[in-house]
Amino acid sequence: MPITVAVVGAGPVGLMLAGELKLAGVESVVLDRLQQPSGQSRALGFNARTAELLHQRGLLERFLAEGRPVPVSHFAGLPMDLTKLDSRHKYTLSMPQFKVERLLEEHAVASGIEIRRGHEVVGLRQDDDGVAVDVVGPDGEYELRCAYLVGCDGGGSTVRGLAGIGFPGTGPKVHGILGDVESIETSVEYRTPLSYPGGIFGVAPIEPSGFRVTTVEYEVTPGEQDTPTLDELRESIRRVTGEEVELGQARWLSRFSDSARLADRYRAGRVLLAGDAAHIHYPQSGQGMSLGIADAANLGWKLAAVVLGRAPESLLDTYHSERHPAGRSVLTNTEAQKAMTFPADWVRDLRSFFQELMAYDDVHRHIMEEVTGVGVRYALPGEPSDGGDRTSLPGRRMPDLDLVTAAGEPVTVAELLRGGRGLLLTLSDGVTLPGAARGWADRVDLVTAKPVEPAPAAAVLVRPDGHVAWAGDATDGERLLASLTTWFGPARG
Repeated sequence: MPITVAVVGAGPVGLMLAGELKLAGVESVVLDRLQQPSGQSRALGFNARTAELLHQRGLLERFLAEGRPVPVSHFAGLPMDLTKLDSRHKYTLSMPQFKVERLLEEHAVASGIEIRRGHEVVGLRQDDDGVAVDVVGPDGEYELRCAYLVGCDGGGSTVRGLAGIGFPGTGPKVHGILGDVESIETSVEYRTPLSYPGGIFGVAPIEPSGFRVTTVEYEVTPGEQDTPTLDELRESIRRVTGEEVELGQARWLSRFSDSARLADRYRAGRVLLAGDAAHIHYPQSGQGMSLGIADAANLGWKLAAVVLGRAPESLLDTYHSERHPAGRSVLTNTEAQKAMTFPADWVRDLRSFFQELMAYDDVHRHIMEEVTGVGVRYALPGEPSDGGDRTSLPGRRMPDLDLVTAAGEPVTVAELLRGGRGLLLTLSDGVTLPGAARGWADRVDLVTAKPVEPAPAAAVLVRPDGHVAWAGDATDGERLLASLTTWFGPARG
């Protein structure tokens, strides 16, 4: 079986997943039906949690060089101050999707990952040993055999349909148009988003130049063509705001709706889903691309561990149990934002009341952590619920502490995770962890370091995706060994 994992879709999610697999020592091939990258802006950036994940892999600097950190975000148009975020990366990185794809593809190619463009998946069959994939490429149809297949092929996922995975949810109730234009001239005061009696209108700058123009209308029938025209966008703005606008040349135009769907399972045997193939939602607060990249970060190390025989196949079940609730949470908050931007009189009171609530630090922090992804906590087997206690580490992402190693070298948690391995980190003097933990040294780095600031625990076990699997001290040795076995398989003999 020459190809271990086939990844369908060369967008940010598929490329991130392929990179995670390669880092763990697993070969994959990326298939994409398009002959060339689309070059479309689509998503306009990623959130703080994605910045953390890229930092953990040593990739963030190249994104910062081409993007623009913005220290604010919004919830249904209500501003959030990201400088209050508990993260080293207190911003949204403004950056069009095609740049994200280009940088991830450059990293993938430099890592030796094969990307086949113009190769479309048209069929699949799976058995106990692997998946047979029917592919139509530039030279005709062929069969590709792999151990696992991951669909990262968007909201209309072919892989999801061929695997028989359901996609329940709600259909479109509103019609929106996105347009990237070179210039805009209007007397209308705008921000993103702003409700008018006719719908929603918003404008945001695009790096390095141009503007993203967005309209949302209710009870309007979309045009017959899949791609709207510049005149349609101009007319939609007039209906929403009552004003005429001058738009420069369009670089990209697209329709969208408020359809909200979540795959009923993220895994069907040896076929898995990630990104928009697993979830679609109303575009609010720039969460879509980041949600998919977090899927890839969660799945990559688990799939690699199973492929390499280091963990049982049941580890893949935790991909669904962890990421399905994360997807549901984003669908819930985007639906709430949609309700709060509905152009009706009764919404004003709802927004006013909600704005009062957001003045409370705890409420502001909770919503900020939801939108930025840093608040995600996984329910781990064998670990009690934290009851909403943010100081409880297991299941949460590990803070990026500044540390000093035993050799006196400064280092951060993110830097210790660059190799894509597990990390057993002792942070307190006098704590001696069980010697049996060395049985996992072939896949878990054992590090002792002193934190510059007070540490949240005496010792932590951190998964390759940056989430804490265990936190405790020498008295919790039995629970530590159980956690090592759960996430990294049996100890080396």
